[in-house]
Amino acid sequence: MTAATTQNLTTDHSRATADAAHSHGDSHGGGTAPEGSRADRATSFALADFPVPTGREEDWRFSPVDRLQKIFAGELHGTGPVVTVEADDDVRVERVGRDDDRLGKVGAPGDRAAAAAWESFGEALVVTAPKNHVDARHTMISVNGDAAAAEEPSAQHILLVAEQHSESLVVLDHRGGAHLSQTVEIDVRDGASLTVVSVQDWADGAVHLSSHRANVGRDARLRHIVVTFGGDVVRITPDAAFTAPGGDVELLGLYFTDAGQHQEHRLFVDHAVEKCKSRATYKGALQGEGAHSVWVGDVLIRKEAEGTDTYELNRNLVLTEGARADSVPNLEIETGEIEGAGHASATGRFDDEQLFYLRSRGIPEADARRLVVRGFFAELINQIGVPLVQDRLMAAIEAELDRTMEAAR
Repeated sequence: MTAATTQNLTTDHSRATADAAHSHGDSHGGGTAPEGSRADRATSFALADFPVPTGREEDWRFSPVDRLQKIFAGELHGTGPVVTVEADDDVRVERVGRDDDRLGKVGAPGDRAAAAAWESFGEALVVTAPKNHVDARHTMISVNGDAAAAEEPSAQHILLVAEQHSESLVVLDHRGGAHLSQTVEIDVRDGASLTVVSVQDWADGAVHLSSHRANVGRDARLRHIVVTFGGDVVRITPDAAFTAPGGDVELLGLYFTDAGQHQEHRLFVDHAVEKCKSRATYKGALQGEGAHSVWVGDVLIRKEAEGTDTYELNRNLVLTEGARADSVPNLEIETGEIEGAGHASATGRFDDEQLFYLRSRGIPEADARRLVVRGFFAELINQIGVPLVQDRLMAAIEAELDRTMEAAR
């Protein structure tokens, strides 16, 4: 393989495995079984259909399964985080029982944690942007936990519906303490445009596993944005499937992984119909001993999906020794009649040339490092489109950088 290097970031997998910065190896030892098509992955609403993960499975081989046993047990009946909603008057906000026939239509759970959440939740939140609605303000769904509630695992189910030709933006804001398995269904109907921003700003010690499943209709557009900062273990799995031609999916993500934290993002885009487009861009920074980020991007282009246009990118910036980033882009193509398909993955440290350039112009090293990290994230943050969220993210990045500077002293 030829290495492609940009700003000291390498996409040479063989070299990255050797220095443990970016690998596709088994982090638990013992090897993994060969995996077939991503289309063959099991889905089910029944917990019993998913064995308890050991860490050798493809879906869980990077995950700290020993820290997830309470969720895997499937009894998620603790007091969960409190959910509040602020929305336009025209947006319908409902709390419904699990027997509501709208639930579960987007797709079945794809792993044991999601199936446990499905079997355990008692009440679901349904937020609907009605047909032809255009947001005057975004919908804010606040998920607030506390340390006491985080002792026992809980389940949560949310359904977001963008009806035909609506335009809306929903922010899922997670804070406080939690031990939560969550499923989020996203139904983007014909001609609709929906932006979903999920912010994981948990307190220390929180555990959050969340499965986001989206269906995208004819000429519909979904922008799905994930931002992860806090928590002990956070694992988000966004899946998007096209149900009719003309769909457009953009998956954006940003994460800052600190000492001892495990932050994992696993994407799957299912191109099952013709003439659809997808883009995925995730960026992360890591610092501190035991900081571990995982990004896996799966894109499947089925034989029926002629005219597909897709690209995925993951970049990681390792700020200190002792941090590890695993990055695995996967592209499966069953037809040659496509517009374009590609992926890129890069993991590296600070670019010495950038730092030298800034310091040669009188900028102190600490300030130069801040500028490099800000620039690394700035383009992605500016795409979010919610000033309140963007300002909060920049403040969180500054706080993380303060920790880096403090540790360096």
